[in-house]
Amino acid sequence: MKKHIPLKKFSQNFLIDSNIIKKIIEFINPKLNETLVEIGPGLAALTRPICHLINELIIVEIDYSLLERLKKFSFYSKLVVFHQDALTFDYLELFNKKNQLIRVFGNLPYNISTSLILYLFQKIQIIKDMNFMLQKEVAERLIASPGSKSYGRLSIIAQYYCNMTKLLNVSPKCFRPVPQVDSIFINLTPYATNYYPYFTHDVRVLSYITNLAFQKRRKILRHSLGQIFSEKVLITLDINPRLRPENISILQYCKLSNYMIENNIYQNYI
Repeated sequence: MKKHIPLKKFSQNFLIDSNIIKKIIEFINPKLNETLVEIGPGLAALTRPICHLINELIIVEIDYSLLERLKKFSFYSKLVVFHQDALTFDYLELFNKKNQLIRVFGNLPYNISTSLILYLFQKIQIIKDMNFMLQKEVAERLIASPGSKSYGRLSIIAQYYCNMTKLLNVSPKCFRPVPQVDSIFINLTPYATNYYPYFTHDVRVLSYITNLAFQKRRKILRHSLGQIFSEKVLITLDINPRLRPENISILQYCKLSNYMIENNIYQNYI
């Protein structure tokens, strides 16, 4: 088979380490009759072994040449193929067709990983779980706690929607071509319907507040959010106005969000 030349425009780094691949399959633990969607099957490092365990796998791949390669494999008959951008794929239509929650996984191209995860959060009610290989920096931002350098808007929005588990550290040498960064394989599982650790009336308001706060990361809240919340209001909400954005918990950001909504302040900003 003709060798595939990785395309920089699609940020292609293919997983080649058999031990890492085996561990990832064990973590995903695919079952018959589940709706599994792989983002970017690439050279089929995960696709092939997963097809040995299930009868149908849905794949979303933007690179047509990679889809053509897949046709040469015996497991191709188990694939439902979408030649599409994962950032515009209609996951809701798939959910309606299958009538069950979707499991999404993949070795994500670094250039779309954050955008894709945020896009999938908008469909969180139809997702059972997500298992992704991510650039280490992105994974650390997702799971970061208040007070750490990695904690920011992405941490807050991600943890609002999901419980996250770091599963595996992956070295650059496990890929071809070898990337400049380390990777982490991570699980994101939406909270059970009877358990939501955080609440806001409108996540768009939470997103707006966190974006505003972290645009001026080094400024204290009294300054970064001063146009919306007076020092008196912050104190009333039990939030220290002299703290920086990275020192405020998700619960506290939800308090700010709900205050804006309950007092009809958000209409001036959203």
